[in-house]
Amino acid sequence: MSYQVLARKWRPRVFHEMAGQEHVLQALINALDNQRLHHAYLFTGTRGVGKTTIARILAKCLNCEQGISSKPCGTCGSCVEINEGRFVDLIEVDAASRTKVEDTRELLENVQYAPTRGRYKVYLIDEVHMLSTHSFNALLKTLEEPPPHVKFLLATTDPQKLPVTILSRCLQFNLKNLSPERITEHLKFVLGEEGVPFEESGLWSLARSADGSMRDALSLTDQAIAHGAGKVTEAEVNAMLGTIDRGWVLSLCQAIAAGDGSQALAIVGQMAEHAPDYHAVMGDMLGLWHRVAIAQTVPDALDNRHGDYQQVLSLAQSISREDVQLCYQIALLCRRDLPMAPDPRSGFEMALLRQLAFKPGTSSMQAPALAEVPAAKKPEPLPAEPPPARVEPTLLDKESSASREPLADREPLANKEPSADKEPLADEKSVARIAPIADSASQTSSNTATQPAVPAPAVVQQPAPQQTVEPKPEPKVTSGAAQALAAIDSDNELSNNALADYESYSDYSDYSHSEPSTSEPVSKQSLQEQVESPQAEKDPLSAVDQLPEDVSEDSWLGIFFRLKLAGVLGNTAANLELLSQASDKFSFRLDASQSSLYEESQQQKLAGALSELLGRTVSVEIETGEVSSETPRLYNERKRAARQQAAVESMNKDPLVNDLCQRMGGQLLENTIEPIE
Repeated sequence: MSYQVLARKWRPRVFHEMAGQEHVLQALINALDNQRLHHAYLFTGTRGVGKTTIARILAKCLNCEQGISSKPCGTCGSCVEINEGRFVDLIEVDAASRTKVEDTRELLENVQYAPTRGRYKVYLIDEVHMLSTHSFNALLKTLEEPPPHVKFLLATTDPQKLPVTILSRCLQFNLKNLSPERITEHLKFVLGEEGVPFEESGLWSLARSADGSMRDALSLTDQAIAHGAGKVTEAEVNAMLGTIDRGWVLSLCQAIAAGDGSQALAIVGQMAEHAPDYHAVMGDMLGLWHRVAIAQTVPDALDNRHGDYQQVLSLAQSISREDVQLCYQIALLCRRDLPMAPDPRSGFEMALLRQLAFKPGTSSMQAPALAEVPAAKKPEPLPAEPPPARVEPTLLDKESSASREPLADREPLANKEPSADKEPLADEKSVARIAPIADSASQTSSNTATQPAVPAPAVVQQPAPQQTVEPKPEPKVTSGAAQALAAIDSDNELSNNALADYESYSDYSDYSHSEPSTSEPVSKQSLQEQVESPQAEKDPLSAVDQLPEDVSEDSWLGIFFRLKLAGVLGNTAANLELLSQASDKFSFRLDASQSSLYEESQQQKLAGALSELLGRTVSVEIETGEVSSETPRLYNERKRAARQQAAVESMNKDPLVNDLCQRMGGQLLENTIEPIE
């Protein structure tokens, strides 16, 4: 007699022989015992989890000669014929090979005829998701309202490909993947019945490789029996599957717990001789760290499914919980990134080294010395660099310095030696960058008769104009003026010419926007008066230092800006004109052109803000109309326009801008000028 493989020989014949899938079996058993049968059943799940097996058992239960029940006799003619696959009223169809609509129509031609032998005519369609759209349409009406003697049993591994119209007409049962524990238990039973010696650790390896499929597990067991010459051992199973001994994984974890990197790499070298699957090895390591974490947290939940109970307990006692969690997380991420490594072994070794490097307990460890390195000699100090040589001024430097002199009898500043006891002025560098640019137009053509000319691009040279003495600009009262006063107090020998030197080196923006004055030197007394003198024109808002008892039009502007209102209320208040104030009642007029967002509730809000600022309870009344005085919004617009006009006038008076416009034929775009706030 020919040999029959274990997957077929040990296929369950009744429901109680099934391994797992209790949630599906319980529903079917209750339906059969209570005679509550549906006309269409759909079984989904991955390969080898029992879809077709359950469908055949269900067909046997429906057609058993002893009656419909969840426990068919197995001895009657119908049960025997179904077991042998020759029952005439069980029509099994492989939808993967019969996808055309013609095949489906041919199949459904005999639906209306009564069963030949059994109680029901059962259509078992496997891999039903492979049918075409037209085939589903042809099946749809019959599947919804079949004759009372017809049952449809559908099986598929991909229910997402089924139309919802098919799903809605079936009772759907989702079969789960089997756990390694359940597969191992079933393999123990099968091998015990077959009389095949085995090692439990080898069965665990087979169960993990089956990946939830009982049929795959039985097929691998057949292969393992042949590979091991009639027995199943862990070593033979690992050699067959290309996996490694779990003892190596345990040794690796022990080396990591001890912080012994050399031992861990030595174990990897031994593993490499067997060409292991490093991705699977990393999975085994994750499983071991998981068991260690269980042993540390819930010791009673740790099982001995791998025969390494004591070793796992010992490893759990030699490493902290934090290190276990860290090693598990690193191994998990490295397993994900393993395909991106240059080669699997280097990626696996980096995972081990990373677990060693990032352990919290090893953060303060010093790196081992690679070799004895002689102490380096202390470098000798470099000789001090000589002071930079004084650069003689060029022709352009001399001409630029001469043109910046407000007085004709002064020496060029480029030839002056800085005094040792006087600090350089703060604005000297900035002026040195700006002044040559501003005066380049008037310097390129001067002194051509006495000095050699600097080569320049081809430009038509005009006669040199007669050099005149420009009046010295009047000093502007800035923080630089206060610095000049301090310098005058510290050194009484500073002359008026030195003060004029300060003015020539002051900030260019101050120089350019100041009005010209006489060339007389500025004395210390006049400069002091300019520093201490108040501003000529004060802002009306600056006068509101204290809150007045009677609020006038001017003081309303100051009070508004002190309220600091925002949002819609601030917009409304900015367009108010104060009409009158009688005692604690304020009357305002709102600009009608700005009243689109106004609401009466804003009166109470404004009254509350004024009461909080004035320190007394006030009331507010607002009417809408045309304003006759300046509102805070109009005040802001006037100030903004004044600043804009001042900025435009300042740019029009700027000598650099005027010189550029004259030389280049340029034009000042006033709409691009923005005042500095």
